[in-house]
Amino acid sequence: MPLAHLHRIDPEANMSRFYCIDVAATLFGDVSVLRTWGRIGTHGRTSIETCASVEEAERAASQTLRQKMRRGYLPAGQMLPPDLAV
Repeated sequence: MPLAHLHRIDPEANMSRFYCIDVAATLFGDVSVLRTWGRIGTHGRTSIETCASVEEAERAASQTLRQKMRRGYLPAGQMLPPDLAV
């Protein structure tokens, strides 16, 4: 289960994006931060950052989460359908 699944939808700009952040262990004892992003309805692109400790990975993931929230992404469950947005 992902740490965060975010959406950014703006019908006027024809923007419908997702950003998913996850922290997972590797087979070699390290921890990875997986970031997946793209247009909603596609597989998107994936980036993997390997960290030496869980704390380092969580710091990297929370930094990315804060950055995306500042850019207008919201948790997927909090998005209003475009016809109900004011």
